[in-house]
Amino acid sequence: MLRVVSGLDRVRLELDRVRAAVGKIDPAFLDTPALPWAPLGRALGCSVTLKVETLNPVRSFKGRGTETVTAAACEMGASRVVCASAGNLGQALAYSGGRRGLGVTVVAARTANPLKLRQIAAFGADVRLDGEDIEDARLLAREIAEAGGEYLVEDGLDLATCEGAATIGLELVRDDPELDIVLVALGGGAMASGVGYTLRSLADHVEVIGIQPVGAPAMALSWRQRAVVETDRIETIADGVAGRCPIPEVLDDLLIVLDDVMLVREDSIKAGMRMLYELAGLIVEPSAALGVAAVLEEPERFAGRRVTTILCGSNVGPADFARWVLEPVSR
Repeated sequence: MLRVVSGLDRVRLELDRVRAAVGKIDPAFLDTPALPWAPLGRALGCSVTLKVETLNPVRSFKGRGTETVTAAACEMGASRVVCASAGNLGQALAYSGGRRGLGVTVVAARTANPLKLRQIAAFGADVRLDGEDIEDARLLAREIAEAGGEYLVEDGLDLATCEGAATIGLELVRDDPELDIVLVALGGGAMASGVGYTLRSLADHVEVIGIQPVGAPAMALSWRQRAVVETDRIETIADGVAGRCPIPEVLDDLLIVLDDVMLVREDSIKAGMRMLYELAGLIVEPSAALGVAAVLEEPERFAGRRVTTILCGSNVGPADFARWVLEPVSR
């Protein structure tokens, strides 16, 4: 595949700021395990390393970005922050904001995951429910911020969220100089742009692939057409990466730092969750299984190669996990 190896100067991120972000992030989110997992690799036909971003207070990678962004908000004199979230960003912002004495408002769709909403409230944030999906929630979050003068955190558009996530890339390069392929869940693009930028800057031999569900393909379609493509609806269990309206600035970054974007089916996502549970003993949410799903769908592409996939979150309700993972096993 022809790679994009130039143009890093046009990406919004800066490597010095990514490195500086490490010092702003609670160590609870840093130095996460990168585990070579032979049983999973044998089943998938390639070498597999799992970068486990779930062993922290909010059970997702989002804390890296919210630590960075709330530090910036405090430096600007903010007293309150607001965001729209499907759940994980809201939990992380509530954690980081509370740690720094900031008030936090999280806007979520009425259809948002109840487990994630309970955890957001448990961290002390005010929760507002509005609309049918994340795009509706984003509109209200912007209105709240404008009306009250609050610091608006827009995942991906707010550069600190990307540069916080980019610290994952620093660890990947540090821990494994033989990196070959990194599979990154792709939603709004904060993690994919951040990790992609760091790897492109420090280890350009690494192939970086974003993975998105067929039922929420807006960013993938946009990347392929090199222009923003909005979709009408969301039909996926992977709520953490489900959006309809890509942010142009994030797309511009992704066009430079990603080698490819893949779309995967819902059955493959569930199968990936099941394999991670059965072969690695890990409970993950659907978004975290996208990398495994990609290998399941195109095994010949990854056969014999060294594949690292980022397990980005584990906030999944017991009933959902049973329905998607355990019940099919028992049949």
